[in-house]
Amino acid sequence: MLDPIVNFFTRVFQWIGRGIGLVIGIILWPFMWAGRWYTERGWILKTILGAIMAGILVAYGYFFYVTQFWKNFDPDYPGPILADTAQQTANLLAGERIETAQATMSGTQGSGDGSATQPPTTAEQTCKPSEIAHMSAFLVDFNVNQNAWISSMLASKLGLFGIPWRNTPWFDNKAAFQLGINQVMRRTTTELVDTLGRARGTSRIDQNLQDARTALAWDEDAWYIGMRGPTRPTPSVYRDAIEKLNAFNASLEKCQATFDARADNLMQFLDRIAGDMGSTSDILRGQIEASNAGWFDPRADDRFWFAYGQLYAYYGILHAARADFSKVIQERNIGTLWDTMMVQMRDALNMQPWIISNGNESSAFFPSHLATMGFNLLRARSQIVEIRAVLDR
Repeated sequence: MLDPIVNFFTRVFQWIGRGIGLVIGIILWPFMWAGRWYTERGWILKTILGAIMAGILVAYGYFFYVTQFWKNFDPDYPGPILADTAQQTANLLAGERIETAQATMSGTQGSGDGSATQPPTTAEQTCKPSEIAHMSAFLVDFNVNQNAWISSMLASKLGLFGIPWRNTPWFDNKAAFQLGINQVMRRTTTELVDTLGRARGTSRIDQNLQDARTALAWDEDAWYIGMRGPTRPTPSVYRDAIEKLNAFNASLEKCQATFDARADNLMQFLDRIAGDMGSTSDILRGQIEASNAGWFDPRADDRFWFAYGQLYAYYGILHAARADFSKVIQERNIGTLWDTMMVQMRDALNMQPWIISNGNESSAFFPSHLATMGFNLLRARSQIVEIRAVLDR
């Protein structure tokens, strides 16, 4: 009596096995055909094609390596960067003059005959450099020198058999993280050019800052050859931005450039940051509404890591802004608010899940990491808006 049941399940498993075999055969057929075709060619063509295939395999191997190993990733990175100058110029605004010991002595010693002392000359003075420019140069360096820039790599552009990596669950997290940082760098250099690096928006634009902004506006996925022929790859152009930001700071330290550290400029800068965070949280909300596939949403990871990169970069930039606008923050008594904002942003950076899930927000088994990241962004944004409101009083 059990024979029909046994035979039924036997046929079911046979059909399943044949179906799996058919799928594997379809997947392997192009490779088997290419292998047969390759073995029938002459040795010259084999050598050329073999070299091309070896180059592609090496490129993909390197690509897989650099996407999985993130060098010098450290959410606490702002501390060591700002430590060198934080205590020496803690009560000065960026661009404010600092009298050197030589200048102080020359300004306080008399000539011995009772004549009036001379004030120190510009050559004997230095000005406080901008920590925002310094932090921006560091973050660009982190993206293109300390790590390989993923988006312009050939293997990144080729994708997985033509499928863009962002549409797969693999190898796009680091690229999205870097693009999030780069979004912040573009916003920051724009503010440096338009408001912070010039006096009341009416003076001449600083050429170093303008060149840095232009460099960071370069295509994020440019390779050596583009649609219009040979071009410069993205990392090479971004390295120019590092040089220009450092050149601006060197000029500022010599009191030959301008940093307009006024309260209204800080307020406008915070407005731009709040708007940027709000835009990213809206992107996260759009992905949450578009899919609730949990662990199987291939776009959730790049959305998450883009937002994480943005938060990672703004954490450093806002640390730097506190140093550049130290007097303003002290005079407006917003130090406690600023500290609270920094603590909340740092806590958000502790969220580093191994696999990103975009599940329903009420799900017990598929968490919504995008919703959590969106909450962290909006919480930081609310602190920025509160600080901005105090500055506007």
